[in-house]
Amino acid sequence: METRTSGGRGRAAEAARNDRAILDAARAVFIRDPEAPIAAVAEEAGVGVGALYRRYAGKEELLRTLCEDGLRRFTAIAESALARQDAPWEAFETFVRGVIDSDVHSLTVHLAGTFAPTPELRTLAAQASALAARILDRAKTAGALRPDVAANDLPMIFDQITAIRLGDAERTAALRHRYLTPLLDALRAGAPTRPLPASPPSDEEVGERWRPPEPARSSRNRPRR
Repeated sequence: METRTSGGRGRAAEAARNDRAILDAARAVFIRDPEAPIAAVAEEAGVGVGALYRRYAGKEELLRTLCEDGLRRFTAIAESALARQDAPWEAFETFVRGVIDSDVHSLTVHLAGTFAPTPELRTLAAQASALAARILDRAKTAGALRPDVAANDLPMIFDQITAIRLGDAERTAALRHRYLTPLLDALRAGAPTRPLPASPPSDEEVGERWRPPEPARSSRNRPRR
């Protein structure tokens, strides 16, 4: 009885390791090329394509799982930052740096529009956005963050910094921090700044990337002039 339990736990642990290896491989592959075939993920993970298909029905299910994993990482980073009750600015900076260091936003940008989000994913995304807004609002209420920064500015900031990507992961991280540091200084209240021009992006503008492109119209369906 004891042996069977141990074996079961061993198989469960091995399955969990395989799942993590597949998701880590998928992150690497699809950040490089969102159009890559699922076979490229199997090769990166060092597993057979059959083993991958036993876990995921197809590429779209893998992409959804990968996005869910990224949202859960984002949520964990935000919750950890919110736990710092006594330091609103430090919590905000920890959150922003954590999201960039984890590269979860890069993954989101690369996967946007490549699959149809489920209601569960939309719920997770809403929770993640709400947590980010709480972190930002707390820093603003404490007078630590300039008052004209809005929650929808954050994904645009993440876009800018995570666009920095070199072949060397260590150098990529170093350069991201190089440019993130003066950006954070500019966001902090009290520094000499000019008002931000234009209005922050709307929810529709932020969500635009998740709308799949419309199919091209066939020439035979075009109205004749």
